[in-house]
Amino acid sequence: MRLDKAVAMTGVSRKQAKALLSRGAVTVNGKVSTDGAAILSAGDEVLVNGQRVDLSPHRHIMMNKPAGVLTATSDARGEDTVMDLLPENMRFKDLGPVGRLDRDVTGLILLTTDGELAHRLISPKRGIEKRYTALCEGRLDESDVLMFEQGLELSDFTAKPARLEILDAKDDQSLCRVYVSEGKFHQVKRMLLSVGHPVLRLRRDSIAGLMLDQSLTEGQFRFLTPEETDLLYERAGLEKP
Repeated sequence: MRLDKAVAMTGVSRKQAKALLSRGAVTVNGKVSTDGAAILSAGDEVLVNGQRVDLSPHRHIMMNKPAGVLTATSDARGEDTVMDLLPENMRFKDLGPVGRLDRDVTGLILLTTDGELAHRLISPKRGIEKRYTALCEGRLDESDVLMFEQGLELSDFTAKPARLEILDAKDDQSLCRVYVSEGKFHQVKRMLLSVGHPVLRLRRDSIAGLMLDQSLTEGQFRFLTPEETDLLYERAGLEKP
C-alpha cells in the first residue's frame, strides 16, 4: 500500500493527505516521511498527528446518530440515512451499519465494511451486550428491576433476562440504563412499556463494551482506533484481518 493511500484511510482526501505529508505530520516507524509514493511493508506503523493509522483492509466508523435519521445505507423514498451524514470519501464500498436504531433513537451506531464482524456483533447467539439510557414515564422501582431480571413476556416473544439500572426516579418520570443481549424490533421501548413506563427518549451508549465517544455531538463520527477495533474482533470471536 502507498503511504498517501494509508493517510487517506483516516478519512481525509488525497489532497489533504498530501498536505499532511508535506508538513511532516506523518511518521512511518517513528521517522517523518513526506514521500506519498512510498510503499509500506507488513508491520509498518504509520502515525498521523501522533495517532496510529489502522492499516487493516476494513474500515470501521463510530457515529453519534441524531434523531430523525434512518439507520440504513439508502432509502427509496429519499429520506436521510446515516450514510448521508458521511462525506463522500468515507462512503466506502460495502460500508454499512451494524444493526439498527429506530428513527427517533440517538446514540452509538457502528459502521463497518466487514460483514462477518457485523453479523457476529448482532447475532443473538453470541449474546453481545448493548447498553441504552432511557427517560421514561412514571417512577421505576425495584419491582421493575426484578421483572427485567426474570425476562419479559411480550406479544410475540419472550425477552431474555436483562439488567435495569435506575439512575433517577420521580413520580412523573425516571432515568435508567438498560442492558440487553438481543436486538429485537423496538425491544427496549417495548420492555419498558410492558412494565408500565413508556419511553420518552432513548439513546444507545455502547456495543460489546465499546462506549460512544462523548466528544462526538449528534451527527458527528470518527474512525475507530486500532485498540477499539481489536476489542470488537475479540468480542466477536474473530481474528482481526
